[in-house]
Amino acid sequence: MSTLSDCQCPDAASTGLSRRSLLRGLATAGALGGVMTAVDGFNAQFAFAASPAAYTGDVLVVLSLRGGFDGLNAVVPIGDPAYLEARPTIGVPERSLIPAGGIFGLHPALAPLKKFWEAGTFGAVHAVGQDNPTRSHFQAMQELERAAPGSSLRTGWLDRTLGSRARGTIFQASQVGSNEVPLALAGPSAEMAMGSLDSFTIAGAWDTAERKRWTKALTAMNAGAPASIAAPAQATLGATSTTAALAAAKYTPAGGARYPKDSALGKALRDVARMIKADVGLQVACVDEGDWDMHANMGSADSGWMHDHLNDLAQALAAFATDLGSRFRKVTVVTLSEFGRRVVENGSGGVDHGHGNAVLLLGGGVNGGRVHGRWPGLADGDLVDGDLAGTTDYRAILGEILQKRCGAGSLSQIFPGLQGVSPLGVMKAA
Repeated sequence: MSTLSDCQCPDAASTGLSRRSLLRGLATAGALGGVMTAVDGFNAQFAFAASPAAYTGDVLVVLSLRGGFDGLNAVVPIGDPAYLEARPTIGVPERSLIPAGGIFGLHPALAPLKKFWEAGTFGAVHAVGQDNPTRSHFQAMQELERAAPGSSLRTGWLDRTLGSRARGTIFQASQVGSNEVPLALAGPSAEMAMGSLDSFTIAGAWDTAERKRWTKALTAMNAGAPASIAAPAQATLGATSTTAALAAAKYTPAGGARYPKDSALGKALRDVARMIKADVGLQVACVDEGDWDMHANMGSADSGWMHDHLNDLAQALAAFATDLGSRFRKVTVVTLSEFGRRVVENGSGGVDHGHGNAVLLLGGGVNGGRVHGRWPGLADGDLVDGDLAGTTDYRAILGEILQKRCGAGSLSQIFPGLQGVSPLGVMKAA
């Protein structure tokens, strides 16, 4: 068995952000009439401002679990006899699991989402992978977010999705909870990134009067500028006016929703819910949660690193769904991670980089309450170089979401080369 010292990989949280920042130019280069505007805790790329587009599909929330999510200990194939044989120390015993149908059970830390599973609005797809798998965080995430294997495309799949629609508001695609624009949004379509709604403001504008003074000055400064500069500047100022109004209004989550205290993920999803309910024109929200690179000390079924991370994830998602109320029916959340973990535990009480993984789905249009996909098995002869095989291309899941819930037509421009894929039945038609 390998140990932690064998890995040589940096911490996943820092890997995901610092390495993505090296490719930051991909998200800004070649923008059509775009401009980068700096405000406090905010980076944004805007194309010309436009009236709200006639988009009527779901708000798609892409939750990136960076570092390599361990789908085998989250959606547990307890009915596969090789599972506990491979994980005698960190495997989750059947008595602790939430029944999920067939051979599967959910990790007990996902209990806050149990009612959504039973209601059929929370589900999973297992043994999900991507072409040409790699165990490099950087390469795997880059390919996952580009989603165009075998091509020379440098744009991200979300940017191509937005490019197939009429242009929306300046809030159409927003990274929330981080100032880093993900590679999935790389390309010419408008996007923004914010640490939080409350910090999304002009640097130096510490109160309403000062914000008005700055807005007046910046508007005058750009009055004689070419449209390619003036329009994005006005869009930026308009965005800060909108978020200032949202920040000024005291927000109370609806339905008794309680986001986990001191949770970065909870705060980000709370802001996404605020944006959805404020009708700012949000179509795509990207949210990151890091620190899933659990090479050592993963913990047990009822405590430790994996348990705590899963419980934070479950509490945040459950609060988000509850907070949305009736709007939940028009929202789809999908989790993505660059790769899964190896089947066999290592000598440090963790698992190293692998391949096949579990994708989680939450939303009013989800065919939930079950685990979708073809299970390949965990016997030695079923593995791919010691990893769970990827029997479902993750793009097939995304494609079904886009077509059934987000109004997409042909997927050929969004996912070039994806052919002969039958719908998995993970989503209901809108």
